[in-house]
Amino acid sequence: MIRDLHPDTDLPAVAAFLAEAADYWIMAEGAAPGPTAAQDFFTDGPPGHDPALSRHLGLFHDGRLSGLTELSFGFPEAGDAYLGLMILAPRLRSHGLGPGLLAHVEALARAAGSPQLYLAVLEANTRGRAFWDRHGFRPTGISREDGQHIIHRLVKPL
Repeated sequence: MIRDLHPDTDLPAVAAFLAEAADYWIMAEGAAPGPTAAQDFFTDGPPGHDPALSRHLGLFHDGRLSGLTELSFGFPEAGDAYLGLMILAPRLRSHGLGPGLLAHVEALARAAGSPQLYLAVLEANTRGRAFWDRHGFRPTGISREDGQHIIHRLVKPL
């Protein structure tokens, strides 16, 4: 089941999930998620996005929060959709749940009228990059360095 998440009711479940999936944050940021990470999930987004239009989704498997996504609109251009986060619990990676979660996100972006879906992937995240490549995302030619990582922007026409 995939459903919208809300900070007033789902903050403890998001915090527990982030602790379970700390391996990604350790790779990306060099440390496990901090005490404000769950709240930050509900407020962070790309530059210029409208937080009121963002979707914060949870994938539930066996009654437990097992995946998170954050979908924003208005970046990099006004009509575009941007997948700021999509992560599964380590216990469920490579079990076939990612494609369904991505299809759900793509359907939401299409319903909002977005012509394309963007995301960013760390060069160090080779498994993530392989997933995005398999599902039709292509390089935009835009990459940046943040002092720790090379980050590539990918896009998929919807």
